Amino acid sequence: MANILVVDDEKSVRNLLSRMLLRGGYECTLAADAVDARKFIKERNFELILCDVAMPGESGIDFIRYVADEYPDTATMMVTAVDDPEIAETALEVGIYGYMIKPFNANEVIINVRNSLRRRELEIADRAYRRNLEHKVKERTAELQETLEGTIFALTMTVEYRDPYTSGHQQRVSDLASAIAKEMGFPKDKIMGIRMAGVLHDIGKIAIPVEILSKPGRLSKTEFELIKNHSQVGYDILNSIKFPWPLSQIILQHHERMDGSGYPNGLLGNEILIEARIIGVADVVEAMASHRPYRPALGIDKALEEISNNKGKYYDAEAANACLRVFKNKKFEFKLK
Repeated sequence: MANILVVDDEKSVRNLLSRMLLRGGYECTLAADAVDARKFIKERNFELILCDVAMPGESGIDFIRYVADEYPDTATMMVTAVDDPEIAETALEVGIYGYMIKPFNANEVIINVRNSLRRRELEIADRAYRRNLEHKVKERTAELQETLEGTIFALTMTVEYRDPYTSGHQQRVSDLASAIAKEMGFPKDKIMGIRMAGVLHDIGKIAIPVEILSKPGRLSKTEFELIKNHSQVGYDILNSIKFPWPLSQIILQHHERMDGSGYPNGLLGNEILIEARIIGVADVVEAMASHRPYRPALGIDKALEEISNNKGKYYDAEAANACLRVFKNKKFEFKLK
């Protein structure tokens, strides 16, 4: 049996509605104003509230707004002697289920009450369905995200197994690039895309012979051209896969430079995706700071000096400045394997 709260400053109206509702099989609680009504709804749940518009103190409209905000599962109806279209429209905008003009008869009241309660049940069921659906979507999205990250990690490992000298390079580039993107104020989804691009940016090295990757001496021109081709190979590997981010394009462009001196396409400035510009900065810093088969580590200070001296020329100035702040102000450090 539904519990109904009747709020009206006229005792005769409260009693009349109470008799009608009791004959209809409903339990009633009576309140003379919004103050009393607020006390009652804190003490027990009501499926429906019938409320007058004009009352001393808080108006019926304002009280209904309060109910809509604090008790969204409670249906509301206006019962008033005020036959004003503007007030009725305002009440409907607030979210009432019905608007009855005094005087009214018992059948009218019961029909409106039943319709309001039926609508309430449907809306509660709909909200529950939507919450359940949203929960399932979030669960499924999390599962797909986990699968995606696992697949990307596996791809990363194929390169690192072939090139142990740069083991962890892609992950460290990913960590720094993500920190730079965060410092630049990028949204979480875009930062995630940059993180994924970072751990995959050298996937194209899978096509380069191991003896070139691990060669301790200076590379020949032919060998260097093979190395340079890794960004194109990475693009070719990933381009047919539908990621939520433009990973293949980021990987293709991560060796492009602002002045057009990069490769493979000699892109200039804003022709380069901002994600690729960020990866490019992180890649240079990590590579210079780490040991390579052909040279010892140059150190982080030397790497940051390179970025500082050539920002705006080779490297995106905003990304370079964010990188410098990340190390200086945020005390960023590479995690060594």
